[in-house]
Amino acid sequence: MAEKKIPYYNRELSWMDFNARVLEEATKKENPLMERLRFLAITGSNLDEFFMVRVAGVKAQVNSGYKPKDKLDLAPQDLLKELEEKTHRFMEKQYSCLHRSIMPALERSGIHFVELHHMDEEQKAYVARYFKQVLFPVLTPLAVDGSRPFPLLANKTLNIAVRLESKESESGKEQEKIFAIVQVPSILPRFLEVPCQEGRAFTLLEDIIIANLEELFELHTIEAACPFRVTRDSDLEIDEEAEDFMNEVKKSIKRRKRGRPVRLELLQKCDKDLRGFLIDQLKIKKNEIYQVHGPLDLTFFSKFAGVRGCESMCFQPITPVAPADFWGCDDIFAAIREKDRMVHHPYESFDCVVKFIEQAAEDEDVLAIKQTLYRVSGNSPIIAALIRAAENGKQVTVLVELKARFDEENNINWAQKLEKAGCHVIYGLHGLKTHCKIALVVRREEDGIRRYLHLGTGNYNDSTAKIYTDVGLFTCNSQYGADASSLFNVITGYSRPPEYQHFAVAPHGLRTFFCRRIRQETENARNGLPCGITAKVNSLVDPEIISLLYVASQAGVPIRLIVRGICCLIPGLEGISDNIQVISIVGQLLEHSRVFRFENGGNPKIFMGSADWMPRNLDRRIELVFPIEDEDLKQRAFRILDTLLSDNTNARVMQPDTSYQHVSRRGKAAFSSQLAFYREAQERLRALQKVEQNSPLIPIHSAEEAGSQE
Repeated sequence: MAEKKIPYYNRELSWMDFNARVLEEATKKENPLMERLRFLAITGSNLDEFFMVRVAGVKAQVNSGYKPKDKLDLAPQDLLKELEEKTHRFMEKQYSCLHRSIMPALERSGIHFVELHHMDEEQKAYVARYFKQVLFPVLTPLAVDGSRPFPLLANKTLNIAVRLESKESESGKEQEKIFAIVQVPSILPRFLEVPCQEGRAFTLLEDIIIANLEELFELHTIEAACPFRVTRDSDLEIDEEAEDFMNEVKKSIKRRKRGRPVRLELLQKCDKDLRGFLIDQLKIKKNEIYQVHGPLDLTFFSKFAGVRGCESMCFQPITPVAPADFWGCDDIFAAIREKDRMVHHPYESFDCVVKFIEQAAEDEDVLAIKQTLYRVSGNSPIIAALIRAAENGKQVTVLVELKARFDEENNINWAQKLEKAGCHVIYGLHGLKTHCKIALVVRREEDGIRRYLHLGTGNYNDSTAKIYTDVGLFTCNSQYGADASSLFNVITGYSRPPEYQHFAVAPHGLRTFFCRRIRQETENARNGLPCGITAKVNSLVDPEIISLLYVASQAGVPIRLIVRGICCLIPGLEGISDNIQVISIVGQLLEHSRVFRFENGGNPKIFMGSADWMPRNLDRRIELVFPIEDEDLKQRAFRILDTLLSDNTNARVMQPDTSYQHVSRRGKAAFSSQLAFYREAQERLRALQKVEQNSPLIPIHSAEEAGSQE
């Protein structure tokens, strides 16, 4: 195992640095205004999840008296103190960015957030009508007294605490403090557009409610009101030994909504008595209170950024083009038989993945479809195709991972629909999450049974495929097919993990695979052979991998790492990691693909897959990493890494002190890897269209074209 005394940056602190890089995008004046708001919203959403899972976990360690076994880890109480300090500073920066930078820029662009006391008569009348007709019927005021206890407030909901005084009490007598809660309904939009003579004006739902509280409490005077929000411990503990596993997951989802509070957000101007009331009722500690300028819950700006009429203040959309590798191919199986095909999302459309499953569902020669599903979209065309396949009599086996965090409910719904349609549904393996991305289609052909595969770095989710960068490989290579069948037999049955011919699979072989590859590069460096490691991952946490990378660096192996989020390795340390460079790319799209290149003594190998360099991916999940062997696709995969390493717009370099600095352009023109990939996808397609136009035989691609050529 890895040596203990290696330079190792704490993963929670590293994650905070990642969220700071996202916030930096919100402060960048060169980013379109609505996109800056969107980045700000993402930092809020990221921070919510961080509190719900990671901070909650550290608090649980402190409460249980846990002592880290690994010398690399900080003691939980020291870490918690540092995280709370860092989070307070971070939230101050969020609101500073909003009020000092973004809001004034919105004002200059003619977009105003108006408080009710600044509204003209027409606006006030409009808001009053909205309150009476829409808002009032939805609201439920909840008194808190001896007979009515403090309500169980769901995680992340926005509420208003109210301090009241009875109108009927005797004058001169000291008033008993009366409190109530009003939930801000999440079913309604958080912001309301109001009529405006110049530009556009909006107001917030909680401000409308606070201005009309007397309508809800007619027998009382409103003394004070303050919005507040509770973040709860949501790290599910699921009993995997339970007889009814799905029912156990359902129960744990309910528990999540009522987990212990780990953060209370309040406005800075919150009334002292209200603050005391909330602390008392929620049993919250002083250091768990975050008082901010407001508005609370910045995640709503994500929806606001998409408000109609503001498209010019957004990024030019990256609209996926048809993949060049499938251009002119009506029969997807014939195309894959001809050669391996690669698609790069979202620059190239995810539709070809959907079409692969849809064609398999309708093709009378297809006997079986086997697929893993980790996160799928709300209205998934892939699920619809799998249901259709089962209805058509195909053997359909689907592994739906019920433990995909925060997607459990969605996945339960899909699992039940698939089961009703006659699919064999498996809910993952005991103690392991199934995170690999693989679809296998078994087809009967003239020369026997052939297996067609899609292997990917991202989820089978048509929605996120528009904003996450991922790579997919289609192949009918018989050895890959044999590996795929073996993998599904391990997942669905009691098969022993086999010796795979091409695949590297966790939890039994992936750690060994990566360690062996890194050691080989180290050996090659010592023997004067060509060597080098280039890896793109979302997170680098694993101590053994980090230790081996340090050893490789010391042997002279040039190592280039593209790590979007957490990076516990520290580059550029003299005599330890001088030969390691770490960059993080945060831009318009979310970098999600995992790609690994090893120079291999002059015969470079490249692999892709679903696994990050984290203990959970290598030891506690079913993960898949596969090689790219077709020579053309290999060169294309190499270019993907080279393009990412050339980014000087969205890339930041990690420094030996763990800070990040933008890549220096040194007089070079701005270069965004994401825009370069988009241009390349368009150019590849255009080149094929041009060839087709010059061809005497023009294939028909759609029914409309067929009609126009008659």
